[in-house]
Amino acid sequence: MIDLYTAATPNGHKISIALEEMGLEYRVNHIDLMAAEQKKPEFLAINPNGRIPAIIDRDNDDFAVFESGAILLYLAEKTGKFLPANPKKRSQAIQWLMFQMGGVGPMMGQANVFYRYFPEKIPAAIDRYQHESRRLFEVMNNQLADNRYLAGEEYTIADMATWPWVRTFEWSGVDITGLIHLQRWIEELAQRPASLKGIVTPPSSDLNDEERAKEIRKMVTE
Repeated sequence: MIDLYTAATPNGHKISIALEEMGLEYRVNHIDLMAAEQKKPEFLAINPNGRIPAIIDRDNDDFAVFESGAILLYLAEKTGKFLPANPKKRSQAIQWLMFQMGGVGPMMGQANVFYRYFPEKIPAAIDRYQHESRRLFEVMNNQLADNRYLAGEEYTIADMATWPWVRTFEWSGVDITGLIHLQRWIEELAQRPASLKGIVTPPSSDLNDEERAKEIRKMVTE
C-alpha cells in the first residue's frame, strides 16, 4: 500500500497518474494547501520541504519519498515499469524527466504566479516566463516530431511528469499554435485511462477560475 499525500496540482497529478498506470494500491491523503497543512509538523516529518506530493511505502518499512521526480523514479524501480532497462533508453527517459523538473515545471509555475496570482501585473515577468515556457514547448515539439513519446517510442515516467503541466498551457497563458506534434502528444495522453483518473485525484475545488486565482493569490502573497 502506498500512502499518497497530494493536492490537485500538476505535481500532485504526476504521482496519481503513475500509481494508476502501475496498478499499485494506494490511499489518498488530501493536503489542504490553502490551510497550510503542508507546513504542519506531521507532514514535515514526511517531506521536510513542506511541498506536495510525497508518499509513504507501507510495504517497505514505511519508507517516505518526497520530490515528484524522485517519487516517479522510486515507483518505476519498485514496479519495473515505465523506465527502460536498456541503459541508453533509461538515460533518455531520465533526461526528459529532468527536463520537466528543471524547466517545464518551474517556468510554467512562474508564469502562473505572475500571469494569474501575483496582485501586481508585471509585464516583463509575465513575458519572460510565458516565452520561456513556449521555448520549452518548441523543444518538446521538435523531439515529438520523430518520436511518439518524449523518450522515444515507449511511454515512460517522463511523459507522466510532463503531461500534467503542459495540458494546463491555457492557464499559464502559453500559446501552442503551430506545435502540431506537441498537440498530438497532449491529446493522445489525454485518452489514457490512468491520465483521466490521475487528474481528478484528488478532486479539484468547485471554484471558478477567478475564485481559484484569488485563493491562490492569497496563499502566495501572505
